[in-house]
Amino acid sequence: YQRRVHGIEGERVVEEVQKEPYKIPDAYEWFTPDVLNKDDLDSVYHLLAEHYVEDDDSVFRFNYPREFLIWALTPPDWIPDWHVGIRIKSSGKIVGFIAGIPAHIKAREAELRMTEINFLCVHKNVRSKRIAPVLIKEVTRRVNLTGVWQAVYTAGIVLPRPIAKCQYWHRSLNPQKLINIGFSRIPPLFEKFQRPMEATKRHYAVPAQTATPGLRPMIEQDVPQVKELMTTYLRQFPLSPILNENEVKHWFLPREGVIDSFVVADDNGKITDFLSFYTLPSTVIGNTKYPLLKAAYSYYNVATTVPLTQLILDALVLAKQKDFDVFNALDVMHNKSFLKDLKFGMGDGHLQYYLFNWRFADIEPEGVGLVML
Repeated sequence: YQRRVHGIEGERVVEEVQKEPYKIPDAYEWFTPDVLNKDDLDSVYHLLAEHYVEDDDSVFRFNYPREFLIWALTPPDWIPDWHVGIRIKSSGKIVGFIAGIPAHIKAREAELRMTEINFLCVHKNVRSKRIAPVLIKEVTRRVNLTGVWQAVYTAGIVLPRPIAKCQYWHRSLNPQKLINIGFSRIPPLFEKFQRPMEATKRHYAVPAQTATPGLRPMIEQDVPQVKELMTTYLRQFPLSPILNENEVKHWFLPREGVIDSFVVADDNGKITDFLSFYTLPSTVIGNTKYPLLKAAYSYYNVATTVPLTQLILDALVLAKQKDFDVFNALDVMHNKSFLKDLKFGMGDGHLQYYLFNWRFADIEPEGVGLVML
């Protein structure tokens, strides 16, 4: 990692960084969960499943599966010390968590070693104890000790000061379930029909099969070509990740119930197009008939031989085949080009992007080439 980078804070050196963890109340202790240890992973999983992001009406709460957390938190060169927990000394119960992973980010002309910060979560019973600020300070200290001075993170709330404000869009795949659980409603257009639900289902039906010839799941041999395709595509965006082959392998090789990636190969085996989506279910709080909402999230997509709209329609077909209820996408990169045509509806959720300790003039969502989990 670079030893000297001039951020907003001026030149910093590792030698100046506080060596001891920040002080926390006596009832608590710092804890570095090992997500590859089943008990530690379970404790982080339960904290997030019960206390992480909810919608405004407390109907839905993200339910990151354990396999997803391993994928999200252990990329190549991950640093165990950047996973920071606080637990109650007497019981060992985890009540706070924040995670950093290493990232190589292009911020306009600069290429920076950063950390991506995610999964900041505090148990509902201790939210008055000022645990979140000390978690942020502590992970910052640990990251700084490795000579990394910049961070990128996202939040659904507006903090000082976003570099981009993005919008979530939703494409219904199982409208009957989505309407039943209160995620969406019958479009006004169909309310006057004799059978509004049937009309809604027809409206959101997708083809039984994909349309693009040569579309197949990504395999390990594809990694070098996918890396080249991705590098060429992502460099056009002012904010984007710089991925090496190991990272491409980690982030994109399919993992059951976590990440799906497909490539389009021509007759000579050259990979020309790529689509991917990750799996993030949400708990439907208090619903016994439908306890889980199965959502696919658009990840990274590159279309060079077919229209992006066709490629994403194929993604919808694949997601429907895999029994997803909804397909979500942010209006980042070129995503705005397909949202209306493919019957996505604007969500009420926003996602703000932030950079820590780096000056960066605001960008529109289409300038964002980074998707955080």
